[in-house]
Amino acid sequence: MGLLVFVRNLLLALCLFLVLGFLYYSAWKLHLLQWEDSTQQRHTFWTKQLEGVAFCPEDGDSLLLSLDSAGQTLGTEYDRLGFLLKLDSKLPAELATKYANFSEGACKPGYASAMMTAIFPRFSKPAPMFLDDSFRKWARIREFVPPFGIKGQDNLIKAILSVTKEYRLTPALDSLHCRRCIIVGNGGVLANKSLGSRIDDYDIVIRLNSAPVKGFERDVGSKTTLRITYPEGAMQRPEQYERDSLFVLAGFKWQDFKWLKYIVYKERVPFPSKAKCRQCQVGSEQERRQKSGPDAQSASDGFWKSVATRVPKEPPEIRILNPYFIQEAAFTLIGLPFNNGLMGRGNIPTLGSVAVTMALHGCDEVAVAGFGYDMNTPNAPLHYYETVRMAAIKESWTHNIQREKEFLRKLVKARVITDLSSGI
Repeated sequence: MGLLVFVRNLLLALCLFLVLGFLYYSAWKLHLLQWEDSTQQRHTFWTKQLEGVAFCPEDGDSLLLSLDSAGQTLGTEYDRLGFLLKLDSKLPAELATKYANFSEGACKPGYASAMMTAIFPRFSKPAPMFLDDSFRKWARIREFVPPFGIKGQDNLIKAILSVTKEYRLTPALDSLHCRRCIIVGNGGVLANKSLGSRIDDYDIVIRLNSAPVKGFERDVGSKTTLRITYPEGAMQRPEQYERDSLFVLAGFKWQDFKWLKYIVYKERVPFPSKAKCRQCQVGSEQERRQKSGPDAQSASDGFWKSVATRVPKEPPEIRILNPYFIQEAAFTLIGLPFNNGLMGRGNIPTLGSVAVTMALHGCDEVAVAGFGYDMNTPNAPLHYYETVRMAAIKESWTHNIQREKEFLRKLVKARVITDLSSGI
């Protein structure tokens, strides 16, 4: 009897020990998981801070470290932005093997993004070209006001998308196994190059603002897939628009989205048009900056020149460019001043660089034509379609032409993009 009692007490003690041990282990494991989660949160927080601030230093600032897309520290072979310092013209070994069997002129799937990642490990391809009805879930643009995000524009964008109802390219282009894209700039370097037929050979031809096609087909081609613009840059005569192209708004300020809503709903645009605004002139840069905020005093404030009152496109032919590309071009790729995420002096990328950034995400091969400003030739034509001279862009409050040129030259030198007109 005594032995049975002893055995029973021993088993009870053992069970109690196991229960206490399990509880202790569970508490320790929970603490460990909480610590790991806290550590990961701190890592993610600082990675985001570095992505938002440290990679876009002001002039004279220095970058202490660079991180790749996984948050790993890059070595001294990378510059302050995270680009490889030695931009060898040879293909990396693994890419040379991957694309070795492609015939001359054949489209190489994933080529642009693979080459970009090879020289810039922070590059991450997934990013939709245009805003869709899930735009509010995009953390990267939700916390920034235009032009770097959509903060404060939710209702306007929702109203626009409820009518356009299309968020991608055309079904034919979306079905392509490999897409070759070209961004046609407006530079005078395009004149007399006879690149029209080569430009038209690309699957997607992207044009900017109001650069005309008719009458210049020999040099710039006749095909237009996307025309990216903002209100002041949009064509003001409806007959100038190409029939089969998509109209894409690049929203640089809150008024731009309001303007697009009028256009999409085919309502009267209460902003100054060329016909009704004889006195519309470009004011001082300081005045433009003051008028671009939400405290503008009238409907026309915020526009620095007359805007189109009609775009001859049906709602399904209209898109909103993902502002992430403006943000990425400015702060991540070019290294313009962050300015607390607000539009400021010298921190707005040109539409050309924004379009290139978009194409790196959405196209398999990327080319440009009509890019490049040669400031050493002040009397050269600034644009291929007019007589304005290069000297006209000597002063620019919004852009940093030199830094953009450095960015584009990296891409050309590393064979990420092809420059048909050799202007970069």
